[in-house]
Amino acid sequence: MQLTPTLESDVLRAFVCVAEERSFTRAASRIGRTQSAVSMQIRKLEDVLGHRLLHRGRGEGVELTAHGVYLLGRAKEMLAINDQVWTTFRAPEISGEVRLGTPDDYALEFLPEILRRFADAHPAVQIAVHCAESEKLAPAVADGKLDLALLSEGFEPDHAAMTLLWRGKLAWATSALHDPHLCDPLPVALAHEGCTWRRAATRALESAGRRYRVAYTSATHVGTLVPVIAGLAVTVVVPTLMPAGVRLLRPGEFGLPPLPEYGILLMKGVSENTKTVDALAAFIVDGFRAEAARVEQKAA
Repeated sequence: MQLTPTLESDVLRAFVCVAEERSFTRAASRIGRTQSAVSMQIRKLEDVLGHRLLHRGRGEGVELTAHGVYLLGRAKEMLAINDQVWTTFRAPEISGEVRLGTPDDYALEFLPEILRRFADAHPAVQIAVHCAESEKLAPAVADGKLDLALLSEGFEPDHAAMTLLWRGKLAWATSALHDPHLCDPLPVALAHEGCTWRRAATRALESAGRRYRVAYTSATHVGTLVPVIAGLAVTVVVPTLMPAGVRLLRPGEFGLPPLPEYGILLMKGVSENTKTVDALAAFIVDGFRAEAARVEQKAA
C-alpha cells in the first residue's frame, strides 16, 4: 500500500505566515527564520502537493493561487488541532477566568489575534473582556475587580505592576472620501477632556497656531471615528489598523502638526488565579511585540 506523504507542521506554518503577510520577508521575521529558508519550505510544499500555491511578483509581494486559497483554510485547521493536542499533553494545565480590561480601540486593533492564539493554547480558560476608558480601568485593577488591563500611558497608578507593551507616535486620521482636513477652523472629533490623546491633539494644534473646533466628542474611540468616516471631522488614532472609510494623514500633510509619542501599558493586579493570569499576560506581551515588529518591518 502506498503511503500518503505527510505535510509537516513547520512547513504549513511557514506557508500560513507567507499567505497572511503577503511577503516572504515579513513571514521570515515573524517565525524567526531567514527569507531563503522560508522560500525553500514553500517550494518543498509545492513539490509535495504538485501545484503552485503562490504567485511571486517582481517585487516582494505574493498572491495566493486558487490551490493556495484552498490550502490556507485547511492548513489553519490542521495547525490549530496540532497546537491544541501538543498543548494538552505538554503544557501545564490551566483553567478558570481572567478579567481583562481594555479601551475599545485597543480591543479592536490588537486583541483578536492574541485572544485567538490564547484560546488555541488554553481552551479551558474563560476571558471576560471589559471595555472602558483607561482612567476607569486602572482603579478597577487596583480594587481587584479586574485581573489585567491595557492602559494608555498617563493613567497608571504609582507603584503598580506595569509592563510597557507599545510605544509610538499618534497620527491624524481623516475621511478616505471627503476633505474635513481642509476646513478652517479644523473640525476635530475627540474623546472626553480627561483623555491623554485629546490633550495631545489640542496642545499640538494650539502650539502650531492652527485654528480648530471640537466638533464631536465621544466616550469611546470608536465613537470618534464615526464623524471621520462621514467626512465631518479629523481625529487622532493609533497608526495600525484603520477601518474602511478612514485614512492616515502623513506627517506634516496639509499643515497638521506632529503629535507626540504615546505608550500602551499592561497593568496586572493581585489574583488568586496567578498562573492563568500570568499566562494571558505573556500572550499579550508577545502579541504586542509581534505587532511592533510587523509595523517596523513594514515601515522599513
